[in-house]
Amino acid sequence: MTDILFQPYKLNDQITLNNRIVMAPLTRCMAGEGLVATDDMAAYYARRADAGLIISEATIIRADGQGYPNTPGLFTQQQVESWKKVTSAVHEKGGKIFAQLWHTGRVAHPHFFDGDHVLAPSAVAFEGSVPRMRELIYTIPKAATTEEIKQLIEDYAAAAENAIAAGFDGVEVHGANGYLLDQFLHYDTNQRKDDYGQTPDNMARFPLAVVDAIVERIGGYRTGLRLSPGAYAHMSPDPRDRAVFDYLLAELEKRELAYLHEGMFDDSMEFDHLGGRVSEYMRQNYSKTLIAVGGYTAETGAEAMTQDAFELLAVGRPFIANPDYVARVQEGQALTDYDPGMLEQLI
Repeated sequence: MTDILFQPYKLNDQITLNNRIVMAPLTRCMAGEGLVATDDMAAYYARRADAGLIISEATIIRADGQGYPNTPGLFTQQQVESWKKVTSAVHEKGGKIFAQLWHTGRVAHPHFFDGDHVLAPSAVAFEGSVPRMRELIYTIPKAATTEEIKQLIEDYAAAAENAIAAGFDGVEVHGANGYLLDQFLHYDTNQRKDDYGQTPDNMARFPLAVVDAIVERIGGYRTGLRLSPGAYAHMSPDPRDRAVFDYLLAELEKRELAYLHEGMFDDSMEFDHLGGRVSEYMRQNYSKTLIAVGGYTAETGAEAMTQDAFELLAVGRPFIANPDYVARVQEGQALTDYDPGMLEQLI
């Protein structure tokens, strides 16, 4: 019933995955001093290297992108060097790993980088406090200037170059879950009146520029993108968002990327303005390699895959609880249930 999950999958002429199971990016807040990758992280990822593709925990592109404690970076040479032990450990086990590139935008916090402000599309704060550090209340962000947006594009591209230097097989641009790029794509968080707001082509301008800059720097075959057309994390949905993603997906269809990745914690959620589930909407508007995620079992994921709903299945929390997830599923063994306490250690 799940045989399709264990077939090799050709992302492109340069990259073939051993199977169709992807380890989803999972924020663990376990980086060392200087936001470096640690030996424990190398062992953690190596234990999961039988996934067809590992997408790393979200990794910040520059200091002011940090919104959670102890999240790793890819913007200093020390950080680049530290990731080499992770990528080497995964490759020694025959796996492949992409780095997820991250800037949290308005849900960053000045505490982490001793700054005066955080950057976002518009000066609209997110109500709440920082996970794991609830004493830190979110601040009113500064609307990024055109020059600051240009610098961010360069910093994304530089982080992608750093990822390749660190031995990653590619990168996934984090354009989902209410973080910086996603904030530009939704009317709730983008209230700009300039070339980066108001209309679908303007609102997609910055995310597309980031993707294009990275493709120019490291190649489209090594570039993936995660998207959340349904606003549900750190923002509220707006029916007008549909037109933004219709435009964005049409533009992405013209590009040769490694894949698009649906950014949902639960793909059973339905959005009226999208006409249903996010994965269904993305499939209707994007014909190339699509990764689905969000509450699928191996069985339900395999069934959807046989119906061409998507090509690859990303698995999150079950991979935390089961480092040998792929082998367990293939052999029909029972899975260990995920428990939130597991977040406190890299098993």
